[in-house]
Amino acid sequence: MNAPSDMPRLKGYRFPRQIIAYAVWAYHRFALSTGDVEDLLAERGVTVSRETVRKWVKRFGRHFAHCIKRDRPAAADKWHLDEVVVPINGVKIWLWRAVDANGDVLDILVQPRRNARAAKRFLKQLIARFSRPRVIITDKLRSYIKPIRQLAPDADHRAHKGLNNRIEGSYRPTRKREKLMGRFKSPGQAQRFLSAHDQINTIFRPRRYRLSAASYRHVRSDAFDLWRSYALEMTA
Repeated sequence: MNAPSDMPRLKGYRFPRQIIAYAVWAYHRFALSTGDVEDLLAERGVTVSRETVRKWVKRFGRHFAHCIKRDRPAAADKWHLDEVVVPINGVKIWLWRAVDANGDVLDILVQPRRNARAAKRFLKQLIARFSRPRVIITDKLRSYIKPIRQLAPDADHRAHKGLNNRIEGSYRPTRKREKLMGRFKSPGQAQRFLSAHDQINTIFRPRRYRLSAASYRHVRSDAFDLWRSYALEMTA
C-alpha cells in the first residue's frame, strides 16, 4: 500500500504518516507480529523497532476503527449474535460478537459473564448504535430471551444453532491472532485490539467468493482510498 508522499507530516512523530498507516494496515490485514511488520519496513529502508510498531498499532488502530464505524453504511436489519470463550490468564472470559446479514461485524464486547445481564448489556449497546433489528438469530443460550423481549420486543428471535453459521466463520481471524499473540493479556487488551481488528477486516476482507475478479479489485481499490483518507485524519 503506497499512501501519497505529499501527506502532511504528523506532529510529534519522526516517521511520515503514510509509514505509520502502512504498519497499522499490514499488522491488522495479515496474521503478522510486530516483528514481522518491523522486517517489512526494514526491507523498504525504514528502520523502526517492533515496540514502536506496537505503539502505532495501539494508538492508531482505534483511530482507523472509529473512522470505519463512522462511515460504514447502515447495517442490515437481520443480526446474528454469538459468544465464545477467550481464556485470559487462566480465567474464562466471554467474547460477544454480532454480525449482520452481510457478514459484517457490527460490534464486539468482552465480558466476564455469559448470562442475561451480559446479553442485555451487549444488545443495548448494539441497539443504541444501529436501532432495533427485524430479526435476531442466536444459539440456544436462554440468557438472550429476556433481554430481547425487553429491548427489541418486535424482533423475530430465532434461537437455532444451525442458523448461526454466518457468525461462526467470523471467529477464525480472532483465533489466528490470539494464537500469534500468545493469548490476550487482559480483557481490556482483548477489547481494544478486537474492536479495531474486526472493523479493519470489514473493509479489507470482503466476501470474495461472491465477487468477480473485477468487482473484487474495485472493492479493494475503494478500501485503499478510504484508508488513505483516514490516514489524513490522523492526529497526535
